[in-house]
Amino acid sequence: MTLAKLFSLIQYPLPHHALSRLMGRLADCRVTWIKDLAIRTFIRRFGVDMTEARQPDPGAYASFNDFFTRPLKEDARPIGEGLVSPADGTLSRFGAIESGRLIQAKGREFTVTELLGGDSTAASRFHGGSFATVYLSPRDYHRVHMPVTGTLREMTYVPGRLFSVNTATTGHVPRLFARNERLVCHFDTEHGPMVLVLVGAMIVAGIETVWAGQITPLPRRGIQRIRFDTPVHLAKGAEMGRFKLGSTVVMAFAESVDFVSGKRERKVQMGQRLGSLSLSEPAQTLSEKTGPERTR
Repeated sequence: MTLAKLFSLIQYPLPHHALSRLMGRLADCRVTWIKDLAIRTFIRRFGVDMTEARQPDPGAYASFNDFFTRPLKEDARPIGEGLVSPADGTLSRFGAIESGRLIQAKGREFTVTELLGGDSTAASRFHGGSFATVYLSPRDYHRVHMPVTGTLREMTYVPGRLFSVNTATTGHVPRLFARNERLVCHFDTEHGPMVLVLVGAMIVAGIETVWAGQITPLPRRGIQRIRFDTPVHLAKGAEMGRFKLGSTVVMAFAESVDFVSGKRERKVQMGQRLGSLSLSEPAQTLSEKTGPERTR
């Protein structure tokens, strides 16, 4: 048995949520010597480049969480043409959505319907479209930005497990991104529908959005859908959310994407061009769908 397989198996019986919430409380500790020790140890361990940070002094952050979600200097991430990466990380998989399925890893797939929390109507709009997955490692910048300009129409919280999302686990845990706790954000764009799925992971203390603040953790009361009667407009490159500790973003588009040629598992930065989306005839918007369970 490989170490990667063993690592994935060990995670099954672990109390994912209890461990993650405990880490969240520790990461929010504001005792000076504790948070300074944690931040400086983390910087050394993962080789974090603080020269890009708007505040490069590790001791200036009030908590580990504040350091981890640190903003960058204004010119640190120029926004490229076309479809751009929503985050710093590793572009692990990308390509066409065939037969309603996305690739997780070699030999591992999951469906758009599963990813969207069982919403087959919304999922059908992405059949024949494209997807891309960006994995954020601990050393990466952990704010998530818009890959294209869009208008938020619906947000869906999907409860689930909190498996690690590193390469070792994605290669061995079936349907990982459709099993973990996640936040599904539906947008209308000039290229048709788009979803950005912020996937939770082991010891991820929370997921935040710019329009609603911290969303996870939530009590595990089932899927919660929130519609927005007042549209939230976000320009390409604008921040839309952030992770308190690392995770993964899965993007899906109704249109096919002409991806920039290159191998999988390559490092990308927020704002880096990933490919092109062709303009299409106006598509049905989420506002034309059947009413929500809950409005805001």
